This record gives sequence, C-alpha cells and structure tokens, in this order.
Amino acid sequence: MIRNLLFFTTLLFSWVCYSQYSFEGKIAENVEGETVYLSIIEDYRKLSRPYLEQIIKKTSIDSLGFFNFKGDNLSLDNRIYRIHIDGCSEEPHNTNHFFGRCEYSKSILFIANNRDTISFPTSFADEVLCKITSTNPKSSSILEIDVLKEEMALDFYDYPSEANRKLNAKKWFTQFQEYGQQLNEPLAELYVFDFLSDKRNETYGYYLKDLASNSYYTDLADRLEGKYLDAPFTKLYRSEIATDKQITTPKESENQSSTLIWALIAGISVLINIYFLVRQKSSKKNLRNSAIEKLTAQEQKIVTEILKDKTNKEIAAVLYISLSTVKTHINNLYKKLNVSSREEIKQLFT
Repeated sequence: MIRNLLFFTTLLFSWVCYSQYSFEGKIAENVEGETVYLSIIEDYRKLSRPYLEQIIKKTSIDSLGFFNFKGDNLSLDNRIYRIHIDGCSEEPHNTNHFFGRCEYSKSILFIANNRDTISFPTSFADEVLCKITSTNPKSSSILEIDVLKEEMALDFYDYPSEANRKLNAKKWFTQFQEYGQQLNEPLAELYVFDFLSDKRNETYGYYLKDLASNSYYTDLADRLEGKYLDAPFTKLYRSEIATDKQITTPKESENQSSTLIWALIAGISVLINIYFLVRQKSSKKNLRNSAIEKLTAQEQKIVTEILKDKTNKEIAAVLYISLSTVKTHINNLYKKLNVSSREEIKQLFT
C-alpha cells in the first residue's frame, strides 16, 4: 500500500516538474518563413494590440503553413496570451509588425498555462487564428466574450438614441458580468472589465455610475486575489477601482456641475456616433456601387459565390466553367477592385 502511494506521488511530482506547453496552428501554405510571435499580457489595459515588451517567443512558419511553440517556461497558473503574425520584416526601423498594421495581420487572444496543449486550426472558410482546440476549458473564453461584444455593438447601433443607450448600458453590463462569472475565470472577467471601463467606449459613463452602487467590482477583486494574489494585473485592478470610486464620489458642491458635464459629454458622444455611422454607411454604399460598375456580369456572379464562402472548385461547378477560368476571373477582380484577398472582397461587399 505504501509502495503504491509512493509510486503515484512520484508520478504526480514528475508530471508537474516536467509539464510543458504546446501551442500549434496552421496559417497558409504560401507564407513559409514568416514569423509568428507569442506574447504574454500581464497588463489588461494592453490587450488591444501587440506590444514589443509583451513578446516572449517567436517561431517561423514551415513549408506546409504550420507553426509550433513548445517549452516549459510558462506559468503553471492561467495567463492571457496572444499569438500574432504579420507579413512585415524585422528590420530595426520597421515597427509595423509590432503594432498589427501589416497587411494580412492576424492575432488571437487566449488563456493558457504551462500544461496546455492548444491547436489553432483553420476554419471551414480557411479563416486563421479564429478557432481554438485546447486541453484547457478556459482557453476560448475570450473568443466567447468577443461574440457577446459583437451582439452588444449591434444592439447599440441599431437605434443610436439616448434612451436606447441607457437601456442597453444597463442590460449589457448585467449580462457581461453574469456571463463572466459563469466562465469561472477571473482573467476572462478582466477582459470584460477592460472593455466596459475603457474611457474611449460608450460604456464608460455607465461604468462609473455602476461602480458606485454595484458590489460586483469588489467581488471580482476578491476572486482575483483568491486565484492570482501576487499577479501584477490583480494589483492594477485593485488600484484602478479604488481611483475610479473616488471619481464617483465627488464633493457635494461639485455634484450638480459634474452631472451637467457628464450629460453634455454623453450628448456630444451620441451625436458624434450618429454622424460617423451615417457617414460610414453612405461611404461604404458609394464604394460598393462604384466597385460593382467595374465588373462584368460573370465577375459579379463570381463575387456572389465568394460571399457564400464557395471554393474555386465549387464556383466552377455552380457557374459551369473551368477552374482556370474561375482563377482568371478572380485575378481580374483583384485588379479591378484593388484588393489582394477574398477577405477584402467580402469586406467590400458585405
């Protein structure tokens, strides 16, 4: 009995000591040699794009379009990581590849630790870095939250009125907070918090109001300290909500002027959003109409099939033309529309 106990104890100890991570994925077969970066994000206010100081490892894409990160130097606790690829060179004067501004730039955020095996397969439409298969059930939490953020954006912009903004703010704050708690991962809740409390977002004003009366934020601090006591993001969060609470409790003599200022800011914000929304829709419609006028009837049919995520072979079968003819039409589309990929065609006509 004691011998068996010692055996299993040794096995468990060995597993912990020799645990290692493996993050692998497929990009494309025509990008051999391009660099893929692995970053760790300890400051949740730096989630929006890659930063030079976050990068901890890099590798190259092989001839079949695959990349792989392996090692045993990550934290045994969950952390937020980013895998990022772009087509820029690494020359000293070229900083674009650190900021996601390169053509064909792709990035994905995920939660992982040193024991995880994670794969990033291409989707059915050949999209890359948008799907996760992991031994860690928390890895895809950020992707799930992003889906919720898209639903929220649609809800806000369908009716950009002040009344709708107030109703949506209350509804979505509650929904995000409840969803974050259901994920049972404080890191995912930090991702939500970063979005809702961002001063650049519509939600910031409501966040300050919610902070003054909602115990959720203190509860999240307790959950962070219970799981990630000494992590820098835990200390940052505690410091931020303490500072923001001071903003929400001004002196009594300042209450009225503060209310007027926030009302003015909210009103201006709504007007600006309405202006840019109308302008964006009008500009995109004009651009789309101009693009259509350049195309032949057959090329328009090709575009229609591309928007349905059809492959070249499928397009050839639907239109009863050869595969080489399809490729010729698509090359002509790229030249006429001044694009270089199917994704850009989709963005232009969607």
